[in-house]
Amino acid sequence: MNRNQVKGAVKEAAGKVQEQAGKAIGSTRQQARGLGKQAAGKMQKAFGDVQQAVKTPERS
Repeated sequence: MNRNQVKGAVKEAAGKVQEQAGKAIGSTRQQARGLGKQAAGKMQKAFGDVQQAVKTPERS
């Protein structure tokens, strides 16, 4: 795993926690921020996946 994959996964997990906390306290603003953080984490993780694929191409 590369740095972007790890940071993306951490950001996505933090977003899930923030979204759940927002639900628990009834804050739609925190829920939205959590969803945004999850989306950003997914994008960063996907970018890391592409970097990893380019760096180490699979052999057939």
